[in-house]
Amino acid sequence: MDFIAILSIFVLACFVGYYVVWSVTPALHTPLMAVTNAISSVIIVGALIASAASGSASSKWLGLVAVTLASVNIFGGFAVTQRMLAMYKKKERPAAAKH
Repeated sequence: MDFIAILSIFVLACFVGYYVVWSVTPALHTPLMAVTNAISSVIIVGALIASAASGSASSKWLGLVAVTLASVNIFGGFAVTQRMLAMYKKKERPAAAKH
């Protein structure tokens, strides 16, 4: 593919992603974040396959960078999702002292 086609796909994906995320109701943001973390894991698999198929050293280094950044995104996303879910848990109130 030539550069213009790749750039066009990237710009189109940015617009579609923007409008999809902003049209989600606030109640669905936590499940959306969980799905985004799953998509990041697919990106890691794609980066591993792409770097293994390439023969040049620079492609392998870029694959390593992609895997590292996607891993940080996954672990950070799961941590944020867990903190958000913890906000909705009911907190136990201490029992009132009996007189």
